[in-house]
Amino acid sequence: MSSTGELRHTALDALHRSLGATMTDFAGWDMPLRYGSERDEHNAVRTKAGLFDLSHMGEITVTGPDAARLLNYALVGNIASVGVGRARYTMICQADGGILDDLIVYRLAETEYMVVANASNAQIVLDALVERSAGFDAEVRDDRDAYALIAVQGPESPGILKSLTDADLDGLKYYAGLPGTVAGVPALIARTGYTGEDGFELFVKPEHAVELWQALTKAGEGVGLVPCGLSCRDTLRLEAGMPLYGHELSTSLTPFDAGLGRVVKFEKEGDFVGRTALQEAATRATENPPRVLVGLVAEGRRVPRAGMAVVAGGEVIGEVTSGAPSPTLGKPIAMAYVDAAHSAPGTAGVGVDIRGSHEPYEVVALPFYKRQK
Repeated sequence: MSSTGELRHTALDALHRSLGATMTDFAGWDMPLRYGSERDEHNAVRTKAGLFDLSHMGEITVTGPDAARLLNYALVGNIASVGVGRARYTMICQADGGILDDLIVYRLAETEYMVVANASNAQIVLDALVERSAGFDAEVRDDRDAYALIAVQGPESPGILKSLTDADLDGLKYYAGLPGTVAGVPALIARTGYTGEDGFELFVKPEHAVELWQALTKAGEGVGLVPCGLSCRDTLRLEAGMPLYGHELSTSLTPFDAGLGRVVKFEKEGDFVGRTALQEAATRATENPPRVLVGLVAEGRRVPRAGMAVVAGGEVIGEVTSGAPSPTLGKPIAMAYVDAAHSAPGTAGVGVDIRGSHEPYEVVALPFYKRQK
């Protein structure tokens, strides 16, 4: 929300409306939920390509001689070890180990980093980084208004982008970024993705967003590229077993509770916020395993939703964090935290309490979907 309480609009707002998008309030931004059929948009990304406006994400630039040391202190990952041109998935935690947000950090230059936060947490992350920067020779800058972010995702995305840039896309690894020009527009070209497919994120100045979107649309005409909203982004990331803040991640969970303890790097130099609490959480997780994040696939047609109880033998054994119909599997699916005793794939007798009825579900390993390389 802006300070006046009005929804914020991306640089592509008028274009979304001209395409007939259904808009929705997402973290204070007016964003496209869908343009037509959510299922068609989802399937386009799985089989051809989809175009997303992600300009609501929060970009924060950290620069200066101590930029790496500051980020190593403020975040749980070893950011100092990220090479220039590479990116890393990490988290920012509270002193008690609770997850404030999950992030992608790009190292743009020797002493320059871009931290990308979730829209709903961008201000929280910015405030925490500013507060944690005390005593470091580094500047934390709010760059949310400096970028528009467009993503093209799906098997046809490399070909579409290659037709518009001479940047070395073949040499661009997963979790990397390089500066280039796309359709004449200067961009940071990244390859991270949140759909389970190959794809690219293009960070550009807001005034270039419409021109770039239109160029990508034209380049993708012959190969089935379609504009995609937040709704299919959610079903795509769910099938790919990717966590969403506010669902699988929250301040009440540590990275170890979320099964993502691997992002915490105790071996890095120096102290970091939450170190002591996270060491205790790591020990607890070995001695007394927390609930495990698993996949659930419905045997029937009823769709599970976040907050619903997972049951076995008449007892509550867990809770659904995300649920939706899966266009790829053709069945309802869910992610849920369940007691370790019921977390093995194939565990019998597990159900979800959907309005008083215990619907049978199969426990499966995540992700539900993995693309063929």
